[in-house]
Amino acid sequence: MPPEPAPPPHTPPPTVWTIRALLSWTTNYLATKGMPAATARLEAQVLLAHVLKCKKVDLLVRYDELPTDAERAEYRGLIKRRVDGWPVAYLVGSREFYLLPFEVSPAVLVPRPETETLVAEALRLLKPVAGPAVLDLGTGSGCIAVSIAHQKKDARATAVDISPDALDVASRNAERHGVAGRVRFLQGDLFAAVPAGTVFDLVVSNPPYVTPAELAALAPDVRDHEPRLALDGGPDGLAFYRRIAAGVGPFLKPGGWVLVEIGATQDQTVRALFAERPELEVGKILKDAAGLPRVVCAKKR
Repeated sequence: MPPEPAPPPHTPPPTVWTIRALLSWTTNYLATKGMPAATARLEAQVLLAHVLKCKKVDLLVRYDELPTDAERAEYRGLIKRRVDGWPVAYLVGSREFYLLPFEVSPAVLVPRPETETLVAEALRLLKPVAGPAVLDLGTGSGCIAVSIAHQKKDARATAVDISPDALDVASRNAERHGVAGRVRFLQGDLFAAVPAGTVFDLVVSNPPYVTPAELAALAPDVRDHEPRLALDGGPDGLAFYRRIAAGVGPFLKPGGWVLVEIGATQDQTVRALFAERPELEVGKILKDAAGLPRVVCAKKR
């Protein structure tokens, strides 16, 4: 078995590797790699809970237990990969979104809390609509389409992605949460995958919107591991918004809505793209929990 990783300076390894000792040592170790103390402790807990196949909160009542040599070896391997830049969500294979656990892999973008702003508005708009039809463009893990279908029990969703690997992940998430019978998955490039003549009450999308300069400046765990296909929005970050604004009209019912997630500095430029379309009436721009512009809304006249 490989040796324990070298401890941080002035932190001698414990003589007995209890759960408490592992968490304490690993938190200190991650902190020496530049991670904020609170994040280091959280990630140490998440990764150890994954190895021990328990909930994070269960670690508190198991502090004095001794993980097996095999479990410690697995934990060391995960910590090494985390220090090498791998996102925690990929290491444990899941991320919570809208109170549901979603499978994730390097084939899909890790769901972010900011995207829950879009889902909440979608559900608000759909609440009075009986049996609504929803189109999710660039579904990735399926977190938007599956969350909407899970909350709105009579909704039917069509989820599109250009990546077959992403669709495999999304399909498993739909199965996991009992909505596979109401979510149809199509492979293709935005509207090209949707049969002509199909119309929807709501079109939603969290498209790629990062510019090349922003890509280079992203944190390594995002830049080097999350799919470039799901991040790169073209030279100015607006390529997909132009295509969605230009193409969404025929796929919306009269009075239907389109909601798109945006980068925090893109609110006015994306709003202008949708305002140029005579068939659309631009509504409010929604802010996320941090108070940043996050969702542009437009309604078909």
